[in-house]
Amino acid sequence: MKLAYTAYNLELKHPFAIAKFSRTSTPVMLIRLSYENIEGYGEASMVPYMGESEETAVKFLKQVDWGRFVHPFNFEEIIAYLDSIEKGHPAIKAAIDIALNDINGKLLNKPCYEIYGADPVKMPVTSYTIGIDTPEVIKEKVADAKGFKVLKIKLGRDNDKELIHTIRSVSDLPLYVDANQGWADKKQAIDMIYWLHDQGVQLIEQPMDKADLDGNAWLTARSPIPILADEAVQRLADMDTLKGAYHGINMKLMKSTGMYEGHQMILKAKSFGMKVLIGCMSETSCATQAGMALAPLCDWADLDGPWLTSNNPFKAPAMLEGKYLFNQLPGLGLEGIKPSLFTSF
Repeated sequence: MKLAYTAYNLELKHPFAIAKFSRTSTPVMLIRLSYENIEGYGEASMVPYMGESEETAVKFLKQVDWGRFVHPFNFEEIIAYLDSIEKGHPAIKAAIDIALNDINGKLLNKPCYEIYGADPVKMPVTSYTIGIDTPEVIKEKVADAKGFKVLKIKLGRDNDKELIHTIRSVSDLPLYVDANQGWADKKQAIDMIYWLHDQGVQLIEQPMDKADLDGNAWLTARSPIPILADEAVQRLADMDTLKGAYHGINMKLMKSTGMYEGHQMILKAKSFGMKVLIGCMSETSCATQAGMALAPLCDWADLDGPWLTSNNPFKAPAMLEGKYLFNQLPGLGLEGIKPSLFTSF
């Protein structure tokens, strides 16, 4: 197994603001693993609040014993090994997992979605995310979402209703909402939830602080629409405490350490009777297509990374009527790969 990697700065089309911060770009680490003349590609999207960076990613990659990864890959053992190197670092671990899944599919000559038992017919529509902004820019963002069938709106500040009114002045599409822990008072929050229900909102992510399990559970018991854990759930081990406190989870590969554990989280959520939104960070087509492979197993999808960025280094996946289309290639099906991207070893 040989490694090549490169740091890449993913530029956003618009400044991206949520309840507690804003940014204009996202650092990512792209990796290429070579195994028996087969190349697999992975990605770590390192949003600043998660604590990873180019420096931490390179340090972690240099600690990995690549010779121990032999096909057929035992992904449970691989993730356990990566966790044994150092705790945390879910994004760079996800990059390794995604690249190995890409290689696995190519060795088996099967698309990753087929390996994970995902039915393409069940692909959900994916939402287009609109961060907090001025009314004028929000209208521009809605115009950019042409072709999408659902909008995801970031809330959690004191002008939430104004943002929704702005959206509704230019679009009647169904809405998803992500409050990013922005609501502090549960009674005000439940009033807002009922108002949002009347505005066509279909789900709400992380309405209150992730540490306030009782407050979020109180909302879940009273909400007319699904309440999902987002910041409150990172990995599989987090899920046992969430049963009954939320209607579902937002699973992101950059938090779950990749496709294998993300799939395990989907299965566990279903065993709890919980629903699943598969989400993303700011990502290129590489991580997006890894998420696509699991999306048909989920209830909702928010995999809009390539559409929110201006310098996606790969070909964007095809979409029809708001749903991604698989291209039938083995592995991730990633296209438009430029070998010149990977110059560091």
